[in-house]
Amino acid sequence: MRLSRPEIAPRPDSRSTLKAAQADRLRRWLASIPGKNAFYSKKLASCGKWSAASDLDGLLDLLPFTTKLELEEDQAKNPPFGTNLGEPHEAYSRIHQTSGSTGVPLRWLDTPASWAWVLSVWDEVYRGAGVTAQDRVFFPFSFGPFLGFWAGFDAAARMGALVVPGGGLSSAARLRIARDVGATVLAATPTYALHLAETAQAEGIDLPRSGIRAIIVAGEPGGSVASTKRRIETEWGARVFDHCGMTEVGPFGFECLEAPGGVHVVESEFIVEVLDLRSGQVRRASDGAEPLEGELVLTNLGRTDSPLVRYRTGDVVRWSTAPCPCGRPWGRLLGGILGRVDDMIFLRGNNLYPSAVEGVIRQFADVMEFRIHARKVGAMAELEIEIELRPGSDPDALSSQVAGTIERDLLFRARVRAVPSGALPRFELKGQRFFKEGF
Repeated sequence: MRLSRPEIAPRPDSRSTLKAAQADRLRRWLASIPGKNAFYSKKLASCGKWSAASDLDGLLDLLPFTTKLELEEDQAKNPPFGTNLGEPHEAYSRIHQTSGSTGVPLRWLDTPASWAWVLSVWDEVYRGAGVTAQDRVFFPFSFGPFLGFWAGFDAAARMGALVVPGGGLSSAARLRIARDVGATVLAATPTYALHLAETAQAEGIDLPRSGIRAIIVAGEPGGSVASTKRRIETEWGARVFDHCGMTEVGPFGFECLEAPGGVHVVESEFIVEVLDLRSGQVRRASDGAEPLEGELVLTNLGRTDSPLVRYRTGDVVRWSTAPCPCGRPWGRLLGGILGRVDDMIFLRGNNLYPSAVEGVIRQFADVMEFRIHARKVGAMAELEIEIELRPGSDPDALSSQVAGTIERDLLFRARVRAVPSGALPRFELKGQRFFKEGF
């Protein structure tokens, strides 16, 4: 039985048409706020005469930003769900929760209508990767409370594809199931896709002959880190597609077949803004040439029962609205999510994100896993990297090669040391490889 499918807004034929449609939807939602959403009723009470704004930019300039800290404080004061709800509690049928990796976990509710919207955005993720009802989509782990893979699972089933769950099993058992049922698409984090490849080698499973032709990855920057992506594709013999989303925002980005290395934002459903990392001011194309680099700010237009307006995601991006070969009118995040604002460190005159270090380390096929320690003592900062090697590799030679490549490509010196096989943890969901002290 197919579930009902609400259509998301049609694709516009120009950027000006897109912005006009976004402004119209945002105005209509703002007009519905009084008496429904207590969080935004209070927040928008003094924002000015937004109804008089002549265009989208002018409208946005009247509205305040929303931060994760505000949402955390609202839920703490109004447990368990906070006041950012457009309907009574009884209207909601789904609950998800953020990981809490950057603060207190947020609980997020969806009505059947807002959940259907989430799935419709996931339809775009699948279209971008060429996934159809004829595919068999494998989800190789338990999802827990996080939204992303639950939404991917439901959207694939609604499409008519065969969805294959793999929770509660060992990695080896999951690989055998995927092979035995003829799975054609894998949905995972980049970390777990690599871990499955490592397991396949130990189990004697030939991944390129397994039938998987497409891998949709999410949850980490690795899906758009060129060396990580190339390594997954080589190990699996499959095409990797990056996808971006957040529990509190919903799924918002996907990589298309025609232009690898960038992630489209579904702008029919999201308004994109970019904040300058130094000044905190909005950057717009009129301020200078694209791409625009800074913190990603999103407004979701279709999840009105649990909305976010001008939400500061904390993600660093390079935003471009240049035409894409695929013909979609939506802009792209070049290189996907580059890193987190909180993870940026200033090291020997360089702004550094962990994804840049990962990009170097993943070039070395004999490095199976790694961990980064950034430490600051007084005014001095240093980086230490632990690498776990493939059995039979020369630890001294490889440590020297990794350190030399980091110095050449990233322009700073790092201490690199090899650790024994099995010394570093493996992850099913997001990998935790970056630790900093004193910053």
